[in-house]
Amino acid sequence: MAPSSTLERVRRLEARGVIRAYRAVIDPDAVGFGVLAVVMINLAGHQSEAIERFEHQVRALDEVVACLHVTGRYDYLLQVVAHDMQHLRDLITRDLAAIGGVQKQETFLVLATAKGDEGYPLARTAQTTTAGRRAATPSTARRRARRRPETPDPADP
Repeated sequence: MAPSSTLERVRRLEARGVIRAYRAVIDPDAVGFGVLAVVMINLAGHQSEAIERFEHQVRALDEVVACLHVTGRYDYLLQVVAHDMQHLRDLITRDLAAIGGVQKQETFLVLATAKGDEGYPLARTAQTTTAGRRAATPSTARRRARRRPETPDPADP
């Protein structure tokens, strides 16, 4: 594909909002964030004002690298980074505790990251047809062909 065609395609994806930003993937240890934790949060109330207020205050905390509103036992899952345990303690006891409406928080230290954010599985998405069905990959096409009975060729006696 020609560079001009590639650039045109990228600009269309940006205009449609498919590509929202560009960023470098940083090694947290290399920039001084040696502690990674997951903080589970329960809110006292579930009205839209309480949710909006909580989310607004969490967005202001640089150490919160992800905030997910989830279903189940907890209301939110926060992924946080800290320089060291004292920094994490301050984040939990001072910053997160100061957010109004937090009923309960539970913190889990991450011992290792088996798989990090590697983007979305676009190769699979590209195989999906517009009707929402998966397009045949070469291996699926072979399996389907094996299941079909062979029809005799009328030109072959």
